[in-house]
Amino acid sequence: MVGNLFVFMSFQMLIPTLPPYIKSIGASGTEIGLVTALFSIGAVLSRPFIGFMLEYKARKPLVLIGALLLLLITFLYPLSQVVVIFLAFRLIHGLAWGWSTTVNGTAAVDVIPNSRLGEGMGYYGLSITIGMIIAPSLGIFLFQVTSFTNLVYISGALGVIALLLMASVRYQTPDVVLNTKKEDLKFSYLGSLIDKSGWFPAMLTLFINLGYGTIVTFIVIFGEERGIDQIFLFYLCNAILASLSRPVAGKWFDQRGPIGLVILTIFITFIGMWVLSFAHSNFMISLAGVLFGIGFGSLIPTLQSWTLSQTPANRRGVANGMFFSSIDLGIGLSGLVFGVLAQYVEIGTLFQISSVFMLAALIMIILKGRRTKEVRQPKEAIS
Repeated sequence: MVGNLFVFMSFQMLIPTLPPYIKSIGASGTEIGLVTALFSIGAVLSRPFIGFMLEYKARKPLVLIGALLLLLITFLYPLSQVVVIFLAFRLIHGLAWGWSTTVNGTAAVDVIPNSRLGEGMGYYGLSITIGMIIAPSLGIFLFQVTSFTNLVYISGALGVIALLLMASVRYQTPDVVLNTKKEDLKFSYLGSLIDKSGWFPAMLTLFINLGYGTIVTFIVIFGEERGIDQIFLFYLCNAILASLSRPVAGKWFDQRGPIGLVILTIFITFIGMWVLSFAHSNFMISLAGVLFGIGFGSLIPTLQSWTLSQTPANRRGVANGMFFSSIDLGIGLSGLVFGVLAQYVEIGTLFQISSVFMLAALIMIILKGRRTKEVRQPKEAIS
């Protein structure tokens, strides 16, 4: 968990600073969108291959290779003073990120008892959420007070710590994986990209991140447009509330299942999007961060636990890859589409438009809940 926190800290502190950096070297609105889109494409492309490898390979070597690749690519960014080269690095970085997140999440699941999967992944998910929230605040601060090159070096230092921590972990590989030989398996790109058991929560994850992607790509530029000088408060409040709500959400998942929890957290996240779109002050930014911490901070690990709870042990790598690909594909497509749209509308309006995807996810899960209830009622009547 701590090792993964530093992986996400190292990576996420660069995320909000890359769009304004590439803008400063002459990128257009479409090229700013490609910063996120190409990265996501790389991540999605690599995950089926690593998901397949996780069906027959031990965890530790794969975890360490992923952490090392991320570290090496991070140090390439200061060399990218040309937009095309920068975008090429983003594609390569995406390939490594797809590898690392898939392996790390699978390694975490392997050490958690099935009866406490929701709670365990909730705690593990804190490393993801805190990294996704605190690190951008730190990145924004450093981007404002020092050079982009120094920011990259600090990010790389966190990556070194992550590599050392990951090397010290005692991993567990399921027996079914250890007893499987590569020769006994047949690789299928589609079969290693999608696991049918967990497709529904993965689809919800895709829609939610189609909405969230506008925040990832444009929140720093949004703050500049609105004259909000403490944009990091969004991430700070988000981190605090996500940390407080995550254990509660994890226990709810284990005791009562995912549907009610997902409905509630999507609704709160949707409201947070609209509060953010109207923000003109530090208070409104903080309020939006609180809502996102409660909603989005609990929603993502809940969807991951739901996906994995329906998946056999030997297919967890594929399921994890599918889950994270849903995140990256959603954010990437969002960055690409709304990057083009950003040339014509104000960014606050982009947030409102993109919230439609969260509303669509909310409708999907409500309908799912009704169908589940209809299936259970006849069974109860018969018994």
